Amino acid sequence: MDPVLIARWQFGITTVYHFWMVPLTIGLGPLVAYFQIRWHRSGDARFYRATKFWGKLYLINFVMGVATGIVQEFQFGLAWAQYSRFVGNIFGAPLAMEALLAFFLESTFLGLWIFGWGRLPKGIHTATLCIAVAGSIISAYFIIVANSWMQHPVGVTMEHGQPVMTDVWAILSNNTAVWSFLHTILGSLMVGGMFLLGISWYQLWQRRKDGIDGVDADGRVIPGENAAIPGRDRADHRLWLGSLRVGSVVAIVAFAFVFITGDQQGKLMFVQQPMKMAAAEAACDTTTDFSVLSFGAWNAESCHSVRDVIVVPGVLSFLANGNFDTPVKGVNQLIPIYQERYGTHASNGNEINYVPLMPVTYWGFRVMITLGGLAAFAALVALWLTRKGTVPRSKWVMRLALLGILAPFAANSAGWVFTEMGRQPFVVAPNPTGDDKLFLLTQVANSPSVGAGELVFSIASLGGLYLILMIVEAWLITKYVRGGAASAIPELGKKPDDTDAPGGGTGQKSPDDVLAFAY
Repeated sequence: MDPVLIARWQFGITTVYHFWMVPLTIGLGPLVAYFQIRWHRSGDARFYRATKFWGKLYLINFVMGVATGIVQEFQFGLAWAQYSRFVGNIFGAPLAMEALLAFFLESTFLGLWIFGWGRLPKGIHTATLCIAVAGSIISAYFIIVANSWMQHPVGVTMEHGQPVMTDVWAILSNNTAVWSFLHTILGSLMVGGMFLLGISWYQLWQRRKDGIDGVDADGRVIPGENAAIPGRDRADHRLWLGSLRVGSVVAIVAFAFVFITGDQQGKLMFVQQPMKMAAAEAACDTTTDFSVLSFGAWNAESCHSVRDVIVVPGVLSFLANGNFDTPVKGVNQLIPIYQERYGTHASNGNEINYVPLMPVTYWGFRVMITLGGLAAFAALVALWLTRKGTVPRSKWVMRLALLGILAPFAANSAGWVFTEMGRQPFVVAPNPTGDDKLFLLTQVANSPSVGAGELVFSIASLGGLYLILMIVEAWLITKYVRGGAASAIPELGKKPDDTDAPGGGTGQKSPDDVLAFAY
């Protein structure tokens, strides 16, 4: 019943849950905007359908993300009062920019996009979506700026034991923030790409299962139609095939750049948080080797029990320094350095353990890389298997495609858990080239007046609420995915005219109100 531990569990659960929505919103938004731009420029019905269908799922996820994200800021005041006091002078600027600028763009222009169907000229209507998507990306940047300052505090001086901002540009251009932002956006695009791939695969498989599409002697698709099923025409086939291939390409390209940005983050981590680097490799002693697989009781007291099963010589040095022969300090060598610089005991008298949970850092790093690589490989295989215009009839392959949607979600979550858990025991990690007093330990960052019982009640309440929200989102997305394009397009079958009227080309207002799309 340690209040700090319970508060950490609470923030971890709610943050990871919220972050399931964030990468899908950031990654799916640009793809919806891409489809609408293509529809605006070409008038092709498949892009219109793609915009409507994927836009519906985008909206569902966006609303859930907003609802779950609000809780994060309230937790600062509830469970982390000392932390809030310490970072208040710094976080005010980026969080204010995120709320006043970025979230304003998101909410305002997303509302214009929702209610603008048939009411705004197509060009302006398309621009509203692009601005809303840009707002989401800008919002992510300011949040990552705040988080990156906790990883690498810059642009401040210590006055009376409190950090005070002296250079806002140094905070906004923090190299940790820049590379973390790029890594996060690219990881989100992988999520969006695999989301398109998995759902489109299911739709193409359903068309084959229902006998709508066939194949010729060479295995090439013969698109068909079924008038008895709304929307199941040849344009529907083009919608799903195009979406699948766009998603596959995006996932592959995004992973290539994720690898590059991740490499840069590793080099920054070696300089800024060497203990995190050592823990990520379960490197008890100085080495140049990268551990592919190790086992043992990974903690400060028994680090000597770690046994390497598979290692690659020199690779750890390359990840840290860009060469193959520079030694990387291990846990045992770093502990006395940390103790000398930052002390052996916290202000509350408790001893400081500078080694993060090594199983979490070690496996979190490898799960992130492995699942990201598997998702990119799956996207490459999907491009090959659909080269003739359709998917195999195998039900198991379809299930694997749907399961593949989860891979980048899990990779993103593992990456964030690794990033945050690897920073422990600090909630604000020290800058090795900065003021030795500028850091904050997690064990003294909580709210001293909030007891374990209150935190247990709040975590149970939030857990129950989040479970309900998860069920609602899963039900809504499943409902619209099973319904296909027709579930998101009440006017399907009517060709929209140049004014994009909801009446679908008749020039008259549809009996379905615009809220049919919003809700």
